[in-house]
Amino acid sequence: MSLINSFKQITTFVLDVDGVLTDGTIWIYDDGQMVRRMNIKDGYALQLAIKKGYRILVISGGTSEAVRLRLNKLGITDVFLKVEDKIAVLEAYREKHSLHWMEMLYMGDDIPDYGVMKMAGLACAPADAAPEIKHIAHYISPYKGGEGCVREVIEKVMKLRGDWSIDLTVSSK
Repeated sequence: MSLINSFKQITTFVLDVDGVLTDGTIWIYDDGQMVRRMNIKDGYALQLAIKKGYRILVISGGTSEAVRLRLNKLGITDVFLKVEDKIAVLEAYREKHSLHWMEMLYMGDDIPDYGVMKMAGLACAPADAAPEIKHIAHYISPYKGGEGCVREVIEKVMKLRGDWSIDLTVSSK
C-alpha cells in the first residue's frame, strides 16, 4: 500500500508526549516542579481533529498532571500516563473501539515507542527521533518534536480525507 493511501485510512492518532508533543526538554525548578513546553499549532490541529470526529489517544511513560490538564483542555480525554506497557494499552483501546491497525497512526520518538510503532498501521516519527525509531517509521516529519510534527501529520491526514478546513470556532489555547 502506498504511503498516501496509508494516511487516507487514519481515523485515530496515537501520540507519545515527551519528544513528540514536547521538544523533550524538561525544566526543573528548585521546588521540584517539572515543566514541559508544547506547540500551540499542534493544539489547534488536535482540537480540529477531535471536532471532525477523529480519535486522539495519548500514551506516555511520564506522570505529569499538568500535561493531562493541557490535553483535557484541548478535548483529549483518552490520556494514559505512567504507562509501562504501551502495547497492552493500545491493544485494549483498539479492541474496545473495534479499530483496525491500519486506521491507527502512532507517532513516537524513542525506544519506549518501538514496539507500539511496529504494530500501528502508520508509524510516524519527528525529525529528531532516535535512529532506531526513524529506521522503523513509515514516515518521518520534517518537523522536530514539540515544533509542529503533530500538526503536520494531522493536517496531512485531514487534507487527504477532505476534513481540513479553516474553523474559527477552534482555539489553540
